[in-house]
Amino acid sequence: MLKATLDLLESRQGEGVRMSDIAKRAGISRQALYLHFATRAELLIATTHYLDALKGTEARLAPSRAAATGIERLDAFVVAWGGYIPEIHPIARALLAMGASDAAAAQAWDQRMRDMREGCAAAIDALDRDGTLSPDHPPDEATDILRTLLSVRNWEHLTIDCGWSQVRYVETLKSLARRLFVASN
Repeated sequence: MLKATLDLLESRQGEGVRMSDIAKRAGISRQALYLHFATRAELLIATTHYLDALKGTEARLAPSRAAATGIERLDAFVVAWGGYIPEIHPIARALLAMGASDAAAAQAWDQRMRDMREGCAAAIDALDRDGTLSPDHPPDEATDILRTLLSVRNWEHLTIDCGWSQVRYVETLKSLARRLFVASN
């Protein structure tokens, strides 16, 4: 079911993906699908977690979580999330497109962004604990700014619209994050 959902979201870019379409692709009845997932939102959220498992998100985040300093954690999180965006971009684009008129898709994307914000908060909190967080932004504000910098829409603009390479994107965001959030000596 989750693979069928992911396949349909990616191939149709979110257009017209109904529970009946997913059930048909999965080879089950729509009623059987609803036995596993009471709502479309539950299914879409589960699909984003399935994608994370396929792409090895936990392993990608391990360097950030194991970082010895706040600066290392910030750098590692920017690298992990910045490198992940191109891999999840098809489903992100689908959920964002659907979200304007589909509450379940909007809920699934909002959950994804809450999860990503937790990673941003962990990086900023590590800087704060180390005493290296810039006094220019309190932790909550710094977390919001980092989450905005690392948004899929910003990635799209810089890499797709402006033609930046993925390497340039990650290195620039890492440099910006350090300049914004690490206190000057």
